[in-house]
Amino acid sequence: MFERSAYSKSVPIEEDWNEETIVVQAGRPERVPTAPMNSEITLSSTYIHPAPVGYARDGNEGWAALENALGELDGGYAITFASGLAAASAIAELIPAGGALVLPRAAYYGVKNIFDILSKRGQVELRLVDGGNTDEVISKIPGAAMVWIESIANPTLVVADVPKITEAAQANDAISVVDATFATPLRQRPISLGADIVLHSITKAISGHSDLLLGAVICKKKEHAAVIDAYRHDRGATPGSLEAYLALRGLRTLAIRVEKSEENALELAKRLKAHPKITKVHYPGLEGDSQFQVAQKVLPKGSGSMVSFEIDAKPAQVDEILGSLKLIAHTTSLGGVSSSIERRTRWPAEEAAGVPMTLCRFSVGIENVEDIWNDLKRALDS
Repeated sequence: MFERSAYSKSVPIEEDWNEETIVVQAGRPERVPTAPMNSEITLSSTYIHPAPVGYARDGNEGWAALENALGELDGGYAITFASGLAAASAIAELIPAGGALVLPRAAYYGVKNIFDILSKRGQVELRLVDGGNTDEVISKIPGAAMVWIESIANPTLVVADVPKITEAAQANDAISVVDATFATPLRQRPISLGADIVLHSITKAISGHSDLLLGAVICKKKEHAAVIDAYRHDRGATPGSLEAYLALRGLRTLAIRVEKSEENALELAKRLKAHPKITKVHYPGLEGDSQFQVAQKVLPKGSGSMVSFEIDAKPAQVDEILGSLKLIAHTTSLGGVSSSIERRTRWPAEEAAGVPMTLCRFSVGIENVEDIWNDLKRALDS
């Protein structure tokens, strides 16, 4: 069974604390005389015997602090990894040889690539579905070992009906996995909606400063956590000490960052919808959006900071428009304090998944909304 390392002690969290308080308080060292407010960065691969851990792959104070905080937020057992894809690879370990996986066609291409490789080797049977078609997803679950959901799909922003899908998975003894990277624990806690496992790319909004690679798996059940933890140890997919420290530091401001960037995202989605060069805007929090109704059900606190939109132009022209931006960074990745944007089909895997050729994935930051809009409007109008 999964057991936390000796480094897992931290300030106890009160049951009536809100999530905005938990992100600030969780994972701090116990409050005893002379104790620091923050967990220390342990830069060592080896320890003098006897020690709480035998070797750096066994555990670390920094990892434990971050895992305590994420476990409190998502309501499960958290295990951190060197990257989001390392975390996704660990989850794949729970699929028995030859077992079936229900996976959205337009899932994040890095995750899709993992399972494409396993499928070609005959290790996994892929059942590809439209993640936004709940009936289709549910129809493919019988006999499957696992169903994979993106709570807010990357980059189409399709919102999955997590409660319905996880209920169907449970009825069919399938493990339900929810990638909640876009939602963050402050906008959706999938375990409370029936999910067995939650995946986060900590690289994105949780750390929030575009300065590290980390991933996390949060498990409802100890037996799943034990497999995931053993995978990390045995495959060496461990997070760095500095990265864990920076991620926990970034987590402290997650609530105010999400609130500001989400406020900006909704306003910019409204303005983009009214712009003559924009043919389509995707934002689940925008009234009239195809995902608005399901978002009200499964994302009642808000729809996050990601907006996607399509431009009335050829792909090469779209790249020129994005390249002319001054404030908004023309780059990949997302979730940072700085606004960033990218035409997603510049990556062939996204085109193959059916993502529209001019779809721009826009990660809205915390800058002044008028400055963001002026930069975007100038580029579109020029």
